[in-house]
Amino acid sequence: MPKVHVRTYGCQMNERDSEQVVGMFIEGGYTVTAHEAEADVVLINTCSVRDQAEQKALGKMGMMTAPHRHRPHVVYGFMGCMAQSRGAELFAKLPHLDLVLGTQKYHKAYEYVEAILRRRLEARMDDPALSFKGATVCDIAEEEGSQNTIRDHLPKLREASAFVSIMQGCNMRCSFCIVPDTRGKERGRPIPEIVGEVRQLAAQGVREVTLLGQIVNLYGRTEFARVDGKSPFVQLLEAVHEIDGIERIRFTSPHPIGYREDLVRAFTRLPKLCSHIHFPMQSGSDRILEAMRRPYKSGKFIAICEAMQAARPDLAITTDVIVGFPGESAADFQASVDAVERLRFDNAFVFRYSKRRHTLAAEMPGQLPEQVKEERNQILLESVNRIAIEKNQALVGTCQQVLCEGPSKTNAARLTGRTSQNKVVVFDGEAARLTGQLLDIRIGHSTGFTLYGTVR
Repeated sequence: MPKVHVRTYGCQMNERDSEQVVGMFIEGGYTVTAHEAEADVVLINTCSVRDQAEQKALGKMGMMTAPHRHRPHVVYGFMGCMAQSRGAELFAKLPHLDLVLGTQKYHKAYEYVEAILRRRLEARMDDPALSFKGATVCDIAEEEGSQNTIRDHLPKLREASAFVSIMQGCNMRCSFCIVPDTRGKERGRPIPEIVGEVRQLAAQGVREVTLLGQIVNLYGRTEFARVDGKSPFVQLLEAVHEIDGIERIRFTSPHPIGYREDLVRAFTRLPKLCSHIHFPMQSGSDRILEAMRRPYKSGKFIAICEAMQAARPDLAITTDVIVGFPGESAADFQASVDAVERLRFDNAFVFRYSKRRHTLAAEMPGQLPEQVKEERNQILLESVNRIAIEKNQALVGTCQQVLCEGPSKTNAARLTGRTSQNKVVVFDGEAARLTGQLLDIRIGHSTGFTLYGTVR
């Protein structure tokens, strides 16, 4: 029985895409291995948001293909955003690479790999000297309906939460972002199909779903009608909210341009919506936001955050911030620091600006030295971390409702889960009995970013 190894870099969307691919291989008779050295098929699902992610994927594939001469039948492939962006040029960088599969072609992975592997194994029997010479496959073409192909889940025992892909693509064209080129235009799945998928998950014991989209709150805006003043995304939230067995609903990541009054109101009347949003700010400077082609001002972003906090007083907000964007002055950077201090995010991902080819920002004047980017990164992280630690410390002594996700990844002897605000909590208990349960946990102490407690 052949073995497949799939490694994923990047976001939750990539994790969900990889799960779909792994499921197809299992259905085709493959077993999954965590060790690439024993795999017959090695696939890396790539990310292109930052150059570091691309270099990491290239380096990993280079190391994995190095012992190729010892197991020359093995099929090596790249999937995802870097595959979509770089296409056939990847074959020149990695001579033993066999497959490059774009973001609209995940559902073709098994078909292509099976053809390559079977051809090699059959050829080996006929002529061992020629058995591993053959054509490569590069498929990065657009495919209509590809957004509907990420719909299957791996069967898992006692799975508490699951990701659900509701759309693909992005129409925003931010000047720093390569995603519209790698993921294509916005394409949403029909609400009944998404609801059917979530119902199946609920029947399997899933209690929490996270709805995924590149700009999730713009779901269906060009395809489906508003109803009673509600956007398609709010209509979807309402439909998922009605599903028995689902106790919590999350979504990521929204964009300020799609954060309208109907979505704010949804947090006042849909209790299954978790009290957490990941809401990318990117910069606190209006001048930099304009250069980024983000169609809002800092004041608008702050107003949305404050409206959300009024609608759901226990709401936690996390964000993304880019430092060192081309032309960012000391005053522009200070505006980002000021916004972080004012809004007191529960956490933030702070990124040093990274050039992405074929983006407007890559050619802008005023590219900043790496040293300046790193200095600003550290200054902003100090503010972010200080506030996050203070907020977590304030929870010590309180009782929090936690969805138990099972054994902790860092200590299998203990359990882990998340509060509605997406705070990680570690506690003791029996995994078989508590996984998938909503528990009242008294928080005993905090190490800064992780809370520790006791089941009441």
